Amino acid sequence: MGDMQISERQQLLLRRVVECHVELGHPVGSKWLAGQRDMPWGPSTIRAEMARLEELGLLRHPHTSAGRVPTDRGYREYVDSLLVSDTLPTRAPQLDLHVMRHEVEEAMRDTTEQLSQVTNLLAIVSAPPIATTTIRHVEVLLLQPQVAMVVVITSTGGVSKRVISYDSPVDPGVVSWSASYLNEVLGGMGLGARMLHKRLFAPGLSDGERRFLETLAPAFTELEDTAEDTLFVGGAERLLSEDRLQELSQIGDLMTVLERRVALLAMLRSALEEPSVYLRIGEENETPELRSVSVVAANYGLPRRNLGAVSVLGPVRMDYPQAIASVRQAAAQLSRFVSDLYDE
Repeated sequence: MGDMQISERQQLLLRRVVECHVELGHPVGSKWLAGQRDMPWGPSTIRAEMARLEELGLLRHPHTSAGRVPTDRGYREYVDSLLVSDTLPTRAPQLDLHVMRHEVEEAMRDTTEQLSQVTNLLAIVSAPPIATTTIRHVEVLLLQPQVAMVVVITSTGGVSKRVISYDSPVDPGVVSWSASYLNEVLGGMGLGARMLHKRLFAPGLSDGERRFLETLAPAFTELEDTAEDTLFVGGAERLLSEDRLQELSQIGDLMTVLERRVALLAMLRSALEEPSVYLRIGEENETPELRSVSVVAANYGLPRRNLGAVSVLGPVRMDYPQAIASVRQAAAQLSRFVSDLYDE
C-alpha cells in the first residue's frame, strides 16, 4: 500500500469487512458488525472507522446501501497483511496427486481439475517449456526400404515422431547404428542445449554416417522451435455459474483473454519471477480483460530452476487465504513430482 498507514483497529475492521463480504456476498454495515459476538466496538466507533477506511480508498458504498464493500485496494491491503503475518490456513484443501500417471501432461491436467474443484475458481497451469526437458531415448526405424522414422522420447514422457523419405534404399546397418549412436551422444541432453547440434556430428564419422545423421538432425534441432508452451485450463463452468455472474461484469472480456493464449502465457511468465506468490487484484492486472478479476499464482520447478506456474482466476470477492494456500500446495506437489523427471 505504499506509504499508507492505518491503525491496528482499522486493520482488524478491514479484515472483518472483507471476510464477511466474501462469505455473505452483500455490503457489510456498522450496526450489523457491532452485533457480532466477538466485535469489541460499538456502532458509532465502527461507523467512524469505516468512514476513515472509505476516505483511504479501502472501502466503498455500493449505490445507496448503508453497508460497505472492499475496493481492489482494500483487498490488496487485506491480502498483504495476511502474507506478512503468515495467517493463511495451516491446512489447505488436499490435492491427491499421488495417483497420477508418471507423465507431466497427466499431472498438469489432474492438478488443474483438482485445483478448480477445491477453490471453485478457474484454474490454469502452464506445463514446463519443452526446452527444459531432456532426451531420454531415441529410436530409428526403417519402415520401408526408402522410408525411416525417428522417435524421440523426452524426460517428461513426451513422444515426437518424424518420418523421412529417401531417393534410394537406406542401409539397414546404418539405421541400427544410428539408434545406438544417438542414444549414446544425446541421452540426457536438454532439447534447448546449444551443444546438441555439435554432439550430433562427433569427429571420426564416415561420410555415409554423417549424411544419414544430417537427415535425422531436424528431429532434434527443430523440436524446440516447433513446440508451443502448453496451458491446461479447468473450472470455467464453475467460475461462470449463474450465482457468480453478477460479480464478473466483463464476462465477454474474460472469455476473450482465455482464447488469447499469449495474454495468459505472459501473465504466467510474470508469475515465474515471483519468489512467493503472484497476486494481482482487479485493476492491478496489466491485461485489460483481466481487470475485473483477481489472479493468484505460484511457480513450481526445481531448486534452481522454475519450470511453470499454477494459478487461479476468479472474482475480486474471492476467498484469498484458501486460494493462496491451495495454489501454493499444488505448486509444491508439482515441484516434488517434476524433481523425479529432471536433472538439475
